[in-house]
Amino acid sequence: MRIEMFNFWYFFFIAALVGAYFGLYFLLRNRSTHTKYLVLYSILVFALLLHFLKAFIPPYSTDESRLFRDIWFINICAVNILVFPFIFLSKSETLRDYMVYIGLASGIIAMLYPTEPMLKLDQSAELLDIIRFYIHHGILWIVPLLMMTLGLHRVSYKRLLRMAPCLLAVFLFIMFNQLMQQELGFTPVRGNGSLDITAIGYKNTSYIWGAEEGDVIGKILDVFCPRLFKTIPVGKYAGEAKHWPFFWLVVPVYVLFTTLCFGICLIFDRKNTVEALGRVKLKLKAALSKLRRRSE
Repeated sequence: MRIEMFNFWYFFFIAALVGAYFGLYFLLRNRSTHTKYLVLYSILVFALLLHFLKAFIPPYSTDESRLFRDIWFINICAVNILVFPFIFLSKSETLRDYMVYIGLASGIIAMLYPTEPMLKLDQSAELLDIIRFYIHHGILWIVPLLMMTLGLHRVSYKRLLRMAPCLLAVFLFIMFNQLMQQELGFTPVRGNGSLDITAIGYKNTSYIWGAEEGDVIGKILDVFCPRLFKTIPVGKYAGEAKHWPFFWLVVPVYVLFTTLCFGICLIFDRKNTVEALGRVKLKLKAALSKLRRRSE
């Protein structure tokens, strides 16, 4: 078995996850609200436990340095696994909206572009970890989607502008997490590789330190990054090309993540979102009319 873009195993795992979603949907759609909550919460708790149980399977069980690196919550999907059980139990509509948006985005992107399994040199030796990868990332989008389709939550366009700050807070958590790993000796310090993001020793940094050359998603983010945040301003490396850690992501997150959330709103809260757009359109027309009258 080897996973490559658009080969049999690539589509096999996608089909398995889609089948899991529909299986759970038809199993739960006529159940009580209590049962729906209990089943979905149990799935989220299982995902959190599985994050630590991976310590008992290769490559983590055979590579101590990798275990100490990856058992922390080192990227967006790992943080989602950590916080989703708590968000699910919370009464915050904003956090639940965030759970839906980031869960659908991160889970589906990982499913459609599974870089982690594809980069494994010996996929057969790490089969259990590949299966774990798909279980984890499948749960990230399946549970939020079930929350919506089973009537347990409804996103709202009114909370759209709160989503980017939520994601940026997660980036700060990841950044602090990775710095703590270095300071406590769980991962090597960057040392002389201060301009090289690969020197931090992570397979997935969630782009906090910049984007590797040739990375497709990184190139898209870079388009929306202000030039100010692409160059070292002072010191020994002044003038050299370097994305400012974290800060280079702020504008791309506001532009792209808010747009993505708006698109999801058009699917799950279409009526209210379209009506709101209509009101905005009317206000813009009224404002333009006033400007025209003043200029005449």
